[in-house]
Amino acid sequence: QVQLQESGPGLVKPSQTLSLTCTVSGGSITTNYYYWSWIRQPPGKGLEWMGAIAYSGSTYYSPSLKSRTSISRDTSKNQFTLQLSSVTPEDTAVYYCARSAAVAGAPDEYDYWGQGTQVTVSS
Repeated sequence: QVQLQESGPGLVKPSQTLSLTCTVSGGSITTNYYYWSWIRQPPGKGLEWMGAIAYSGSTYYSPSLKSRTSISRDTSKNQFTLQLSSVTPEDTAVYYCARSAAVAGAPDEYDYWGQGTQVTVSS
């Protein structure tokens, strides 16, 4: 059973960089051919795919967030990390990490999800 757990600060100030880590257990993030994504849901809105890192280490980003987003991994810790720069209150959301067999799939294509972590951007 694969488990994902998000961690990071719940409050970030405007203009700062949001950094979240997803720790994976029960499976390796280098296993062919899975993609490990960050997805967020702002209050009252739908899910938004932000980006992913593949089993190979290749990264993929949403065009709307690409200029501010970076995803990396630490295979020794079986973790992958999201960094979102220059945050504004519009980046307030519940942030999820999730696994899929395709990049940027529909929500039902993700077979494992973290529980989500609330991040609020406020001064």
